Amino acid sequence: MEEKTIKTALISVYHKDLLDEILQKMAELNITIISTGGTKEFIEESGYKVTAVEELTHYPSILGGRVKTLHPKIFGGILGRMNHSGDLKELEQYEIPPVDLVVVDLYPFEDTVKSGASEEDIIEKIDIGGIALIRAAAKNFNDVVVIPSRDHYGDLLKILTEGKGKTTLAERKRMALHAFNTTSHYDTGIFCYFNKDKEVNVFKQSVLQSKPLRYGENPHQRGTFYGAFNDLFHQLHGKEISYNNLLDIEAAVYLIDDFREKTFAILKHNNACGVASRPSLAEAWKDALAGDPVSAFGGILITNAEVDADTASEIDALFFEVIIAPAFEIKALDILKKKKNRIILLRKPVELPVVQFRSLLNGVIGQDRDIRTESKSDMKPVTVKVPTDAEYDDLVFANKIVKHTKSNTIVLAKNKQLIASGVGQTSRVDALKQALVKAKEFGFSVAGGVMASDAFFPFTDSVEIANEAGIKVVVQPGGSVRDNDSITFCDNHDMAMVFTGVRHFKH
Repeated sequence: MEEKTIKTALISVYHKDLLDEILQKMAELNITIISTGGTKEFIEESGYKVTAVEELTHYPSILGGRVKTLHPKIFGGILGRMNHSGDLKELEQYEIPPVDLVVVDLYPFEDTVKSGASEEDIIEKIDIGGIALIRAAAKNFNDVVVIPSRDHYGDLLKILTEGKGKTTLAERKRMALHAFNTTSHYDTGIFCYFNKDKEVNVFKQSVLQSKPLRYGENPHQRGTFYGAFNDLFHQLHGKEISYNNLLDIEAAVYLIDDFREKTFAILKHNNACGVASRPSLAEAWKDALAGDPVSAFGGILITNAEVDADTASEIDALFFEVIIAPAFEIKALDILKKKKNRIILLRKPVELPVVQFRSLLNGVIGQDRDIRTESKSDMKPVTVKVPTDAEYDDLVFANKIVKHTKSNTIVLAKNKQLIASGVGQTSRVDALKQALVKAKEFGFSVAGGVMASDAFFPFTDSVEIANEAGIKVVVQPGGSVRDNDSITFCDNHDMAMVFTGVRHFKH
């Protein structure tokens, strides 16, 4: 039958705070309610009639509540097919009342894991009966409507109010879809908890939240963000965030998180075009912008400090897409909000994932996120000349930026300021040449600066070009069979070079 009228409902929920209006509507429609445990007590205390599961099964709740609804008289009522003569005969024979509506809200397994609870508490939050009820009701959508979580109480209220307790086949099938989405997500969370040591090498991820985007990377591509963006940021102002904005935002966040000093960064197409660390934020902004004021147009701005009114006034002169900070002065917000489309994001103190995934061909590849950041102690001098303390500071600064820049890349820095970079080139020499051209274009002298490379130098050409330009201090991972050639050249030309032993490719 296409349309069904709800006559009997089974309710078993963990969170009960949103049930009041539903119970009222059910009472108005004379729907019989079956329940057990804490849900039954809540319904009774709310002043509504309820039939205990134990009255139907003639069996008590056992094993400390682990077994309550798992009984043929309950599941028979849910799974019985109303158009199947054999099912109807057995329901009558065993005095099993048909159930038209199943309302479940599962034990909060994921929240319990996140809370840092003991394993014993976590295991007890694995819902057994609730999952079985949802699956049974969803399987029998021809006759039963299922509400699989409190997120769908609104759907139930619509059925009870607008539909007067009647459901169509399309509605029941749609709720079955949501039910299996709920159960598959729940089971994935449990599996991932047990598989945290990756003993079973499979790819299982489940994200319930999604947000359609205006389009993907280009207007002819569809785009969707799967995740809880609002857990990470509070959007204070501006237009809808785009696919490309999201890519830049991720790159910006990962970059700025490697800096402890007051730092401002400007990114374009996932790469830094300006970075500076300074005692004051206004200085950091000014020097970050000076690194490449052309590329900064339409870029993504990020800082690890509160944005004050003075800095906001300087920033306001530039057209940019997004600004991200851990805090904003009220006056700063007033200034930045003058442009209606500017996206202003307030960061929340949330830990970011340490594993990355990417779709590839007909599968998915995963890796640990590159969270390695080298300090002075990780930089091994390999030349006779050793960097000064100030030069080491610049080497650490440049090496952080090179880690977050598309390969092949070369980063040039001086006085904790990005003065140029060569980005995404097919050869490291081309990346260096690009960086030198940009430094000259924006009025920087590279003499006294440092050079950082994301990977080793296979030949001496890079250090030769750097020396000719006046760069005398270099950081690179090392590891080439021709390392000694580059070391010898540096020694012969009064250059200092350090190895980190860590490559930072980024593609």
